Order: sequence, then C-alpha cells, then structure tokens
Amino acid sequence: MPLRIVLVEPKEAGNVGAAARVMKNFGFGDLWIVGDHPKLHPLAGWWASGAEDVVERAHFAPALHHALADAHVTVATTSARERTTPVDLNPVEVAQLSASLDDSQTLALVFGREDSGLTWEEVIQCQRTAVIPTDPAFPTMNLAQSVGVFCYEVSTTSRAPAARELAPAARIERLHERVQALLVEIGFLHGDNPYRVYDDLRTISARANLDGREATILLGILRQIEWKLAQTGGGTR
Repeated sequence: MPLRIVLVEPKEAGNVGAAARVMKNFGFGDLWIVGDHPKLHPLAGWWASGAEDVVERAHFAPALHHALADAHVTVATTSARERTTPVDLNPVEVAQLSASLDDSQTLALVFGREDSGLTWEEVIQCQRTAVIPTDPAFPTMNLAQSVGVFCYEVSTTSRAPAARELAPAARIERLHERVQALLVEIGFLHGDNPYRVYDDLRTISARANLDGREATILLGILRQIEWKLAQTGGGTR
C-alpha cells in the first residue's frame, strides 16, 4: 500500500526501530527520517527485531518538504489541542482517505519529535491534520505506538480505486505560496501576519482534494493575474 511514514527529528534510535517494526507488522516499509536524528545502529536494529530491513532502507531528508514533494496526500499527526489549523481527521478517517487512493498515489503520515511534536511551520506544510482521540487526562502516546495505530487502521480498511489523479504535494504547496503572496499584494492579507486567515484557506483547499489538472488550471489563473497586475502597474512581478 502507498503509505509513507515520516519521522521528523526523532530523538531516540529505539523509537525509530520500534516504529519500523510496527510498520512491518502491518505491511508497510516506506520510512523517511527528516532532519537531525541519533545514531541508529545498533540500537534501532535491536528494537526493530526482525524489521531491520525497514531501517536499512529508510530515506533521509534534510527538511520536511523533501519527504513530501512527491506525495499526493500529506497528513500531520499531532496531540496539540490549541491550534489555528484545526485537527480534522482521526485514524479511521485517515484510513478511509488512504483507501480512496490507487497504487500510484502516496499518503504521507508525518510524526513529530517525541518531546515537542511538529512545529507550526511543519504542520502547515501538510494538507490535513490528524489526532488519535486519547483520554484527555493522559493524551500523549509513544511515537511507535502512534505509528502502529495509524498503520493498523490503514491496513484493515478496504481500498477502492481512485477516480482522480491527485496533485502532488509540491505542486499544491507552490500553489499556496503564490496565492498567499498575491493576497498580500492586493491587500486581502496583512503582510506582517498573513497566516491567520490563510490557515483557513489551506483547510478549504485540503477538503477540495485538488487533482493535477485542477492545480495546473489554478496556477495558470494565478500567472495571468500576476501578469495583468504587472501590466497595469498594480503589482511587482
């Protein structure tokens, strides 16, 4: 199944190994590690206990966007409750989203640091957000346990072929960057804090699940608007 597990700056090699093990338990092997990480060997291998091959085949990226660029659906996992970008999925809904993709499309699940999770900047690089509904009195889960909950749900949900070819995350992010810059330029967003309203626009866009053709059309419209503003002296590009 096209599921990618992305660990951002994991602090413990044992957690990486345990995450690899639970991935393999449910038939997944596409592991990415972003940014700084501890020395993985031999501790990660000990915790992987039969899934050493998943650790050995792991991809390493200097920044999150490298791990998401060719994914078609990107989901940031979080336990935070007070955020400007709403948490809109639980593990079952993530599995249903995965089930809507075909074998050529990848869903990337992003997990943050064991002690602090994902930064706001990292969360907004993802199209959707998800949380495991735990007891509010004790909400924080171990990294590998969290990976296991999502992997289980995705592996046990029946999949149906997707009718649409979704746009890769890199194209969607390029679209967001240009829309945000344009909205700042025309005065709809404030340049000193453009993110407050734009977080809501990202959420609206995520619900649309843009396919490749739709994203290309929107980028073309933006190019035309930018050109027209420049021709009339109303823009800087």
